[in-house]
Amino acid sequence: MRVWIDGRLVDASEAHVTAFDHGLLTGDGVFETLKVYAGRAFAVRRHLERLARSAAGLGLVLPDASVLRGALDELVAADGLGDARLRITVTGGPSPLGSERGPGPPTVIVAGAPLGPPPGPTDVATVPWPRNERGALAGLKTISYGENVVALHYARERGATEAVFANLVGNLCEGTGTNVFVCIDGRVLTPPLSAGCLAGVTRDLILELTDASEDDLPLVALADADEAFLTSTTREVQPVRAVDGRVLPAAPGTRTKEAADAFTALVRREIDP
Repeated sequence: MRVWIDGRLVDASEAHVTAFDHGLLTGDGVFETLKVYAGRAFAVRRHLERLARSAAGLGLVLPDASVLRGALDELVAADGLGDARLRITVTGGPSPLGSERGPGPPTVIVAGAPLGPPPGPTDVATVPWPRNERGALAGLKTISYGENVVALHYARERGATEAVFANLVGNLCEGTGTNVFVCIDGRVLTPPLSAGCLAGVTRDLILELTDASEDDLPLVALADADEAFLTSTTREVQPVRAVDGRVLPAAPGTRTKEAADAFTALVRREIDP
């Protein structure tokens, strides 16, 4: 496997960053995960636009989008990636041993790995720690993932594959790496961005492709839903089977199937027009 790092494609064993990299020291960085279908990266423009928004939120300067697109293409070709995931990571670069960022350029890394088919229905667990929808990092896709690591471990201990957060006012927010949709009385709903959730690329596409809409919902709406599903780049549209051990009436339900079918059709049009 190869890694693209700071303008060079190198063997993964040779891909190194300094021990003084600000991403390593403080979690100062942003990232994007993209999916490759049959050797073609999907929704690249949307991912790079979100990466730029996240970088602006942290005050990081990105390479030109054309450079990042070239790095993605170069890596896919070099490793012969068919169905895979790609990750772009941009950090604050070499810095002092503290919160202050150094004067040098950012560290830019693009890595990839093969990826199997999307997973089937899953269980989720709600966690006792809220997302802060008013925090400095709200809505940014940063590498500061310690909170997610703790929450996902909590969920795994309870037999779930995803942890779901409420926000500070007790409303449904998001998963550690997913957006959440609930289906109630035929309506498909997902929290608005003001709830503190990330503007997921797959989330945005489902809102565009279906009649799903945004609404503030109490956390309990998830377990009380007729059906529910998670969205993310790697999970695509994943039905929720149970919430905190409470089995939902359908997984996948009719509305979940509709969303999944609409997304699959879009991928096919984009990848094999």
